[in-house]
Amino acid sequence: MMEGGSRADGRNPNQLRPFTCTGNPLHRAHGSARWAQGDTVVLAAVYGPKSGTRKGENPEKASIEVVWKPKTGQIGRQEREYEMTLKRTLQSICLLTVHPNTTTSVVLQVVGDDGSLMSCAINASCAALAFAGIPMKHLAVAISCGVMDNGVVILDTSRAEEQQARSFAHLVFPNSRKSVESKDTTQRDEESERGLITCITHGAMSEDDYFNCIERGVMASSRISDFMRKTLQKEASRDA
Repeated sequence: MMEGGSRADGRNPNQLRPFTCTGNPLHRAHGSARWAQGDTVVLAAVYGPKSGTRKGENPEKASIEVVWKPKTGQIGRQEREYEMTLKRTLQSICLLTVHPNTTTSVVLQVVGDDGSLMSCAINASCAALAFAGIPMKHLAVAISCGVMDNGVVILDTSRAEEQQARSFAHLVFPNSRKSVESKDTTQRDEESERGLITCITHGAMSEDDYFNCIERGVMASSRISDFMRKTLQKEASRDA
């Protein structure tokens, strides 16, 4: 953080990097999306539903398979954790009883990583699922928050900021217009938690920092929700 609360790239603590989303850039996939947050870019492709579930999956429900492809190098422990987190998140928002005994594959290719990678991947995945017409309870949007050494909470962290932060979190919320307006702290926190789908934290984070991140994340998620909604509507109008 620089003097006056500005960040190294000139943003204020609540300012997000420019977002872009390209619908269906891959013609052979059933649905795909290229999602960018600044220089962090993820390409998500959806294939399916295909008949049959993977071994160990419930055949009375649909199965979600996630494949993570790093920009360079081999798939390691970190990438496997990404796959598991994404699978659990996507399973929680998809209607798994609509197409039982099927598998939908979500393949993610990292194009660029300048921080908030998991959030970018989740946003790309949800957009790709929507473009593929996969039945969902609701969309989800993700945002990353960092807690700096001076206690300031920043949104949409860059890679350098995540390395410098005391702690940071990736938060996933339902796609909605809900924002935090309550003056009552207890009520505000309960409302925030009810809307939280996934939370992944790194580093030491106090309870106050945790709820501060959720509060900031909820407000930021409404902006991302609006962006995703407009993107999907634009693509639907183009198809029509």
